[in-house]
Amino acid sequence: MSLKNDPEAFYAKLKIQLEDTTQFPALYMYKFIVPSSEEKIKEVHQIFDNLGAVINTKKSSKGTYTSVTITANMKSADAVIEKYKEASQVEGIISL
Repeated sequence: MSLKNDPEAFYAKLKIQLEDTTQFPALYMYKFIVPSSEEKIKEVHQIFDNLGAVINTKKSSKGTYTSVTITANMKSADAVIEKYKEASQVEGIISL
């Protein structure tokens, strides 16, 4: 089974990689692609709202999708993964 089909294995591997390469607390950059809907973009904003995150958006050339880049000071690898899990609940989101 690939990691894409097994989210828990993917997050376990990500946690190991983050702990090996990052000294927390640290600035962490998230990148997502979401359908260009005000509602979807607002959902992503709300996930990171209480972190004092810097959020930048850019619409695709056809305006169908919006790239969302978020930089936030994260306390631990678990905190990073928790935000990925929350974001995965937004319909149509793609994590990069």
